[in-house]
Amino acid sequence: MLRLLNIEFQKLRYNKAAKVITITYFVLITFIALIASIEFNFGGVKFRIADQGIFNFPYIWHFNTYIAAWAKLFLAIVIVSMMANEYSHRTLKQNLIDGLSKKEFIGSKFLTVIVFSILSTIFLIIVSMILGVSFSDYNEFSIIVSDLEYVLAYFVKLVGFFAFCMFLGIFVKRSAFALGFLFIWWIVENIIYALLKFKVFKGSTIAESIVQFFPLESMSNLIKEPFTRLNFIQSAANQLGENFQKDYTVHWYGIIIVLVWTVIFVYLSHLLLKKRDL
Repeated sequence: MLRLLNIEFQKLRYNKAAKVITITYFVLITFIALIASIEFNFGGVKFRIADQGIFNFPYIWHFNTYIAAWAKLFLAIVIVSMMANEYSHRTLKQNLIDGLSKKEFIGSKFLTVIVFSILSTIFLIIVSMILGVSFSDYNEFSIIVSDLEYVLAYFVKLVGFFAFCMFLGIFVKRSAFALGFLFIWWIVENIIYALLKFKVFKGSTIAESIVQFFPLESMSNLIKEPFTRLNFIQSAANQLGENFQKDYTVHWYGIIIVLVWTVIFVYLSHLLLKKRDL
């Protein structure tokens, strides 16, 4: 395992673009802290976003994992280019000549995906703890460790998404086309959802039950938007006669769905590599 990881990180070590994008990704996560210093002025009334409870434990786990998940596209570029470069630089063929099996090759890529996901999750935990300790009104241990299922969901979401990117990198062979294919896949999922929602199963929730099994939608469903949970949003909605009834729970079956897709993408990556003439 360490040998396979060493091979991959030796490649990334000399990839300046990958290093810049990876550093940018982690810097963007730390930018969540900048939200704390933003102060708005409406009609002479000033308020800071941090004072609205977004960094309170345990809500911070939901908020930060949701926001940080958007930055995963930067690491997706690294994962896709990591696969595409194997073809353009012919390192894949050289690795196989040197005795690396195709199974080990895919294993090394997936191990890299796991390492990126672990590092991202640990980094987010550290940032969240610092912000929570600094701004949270609730610092009891039992409150701090509640809602940690969002951290697990974040990790599973990253692993699934990066495994999908790994598959696309092998399938398309070109970074730009692979990322374009990812965008097209997202559009297709939304078109199918719209057709099911407003045409086929109009007036029912069957469409939601079906699309939750789609790869990108299943990953998105792991961590739902946290904004409508905020007290001042709820209060404003109640004054306007609106009532947000939403399930923010991280469901076990949602995690299972993403894990199944992760296995499928890794298997398809290996199958595609086995059958392809290099």
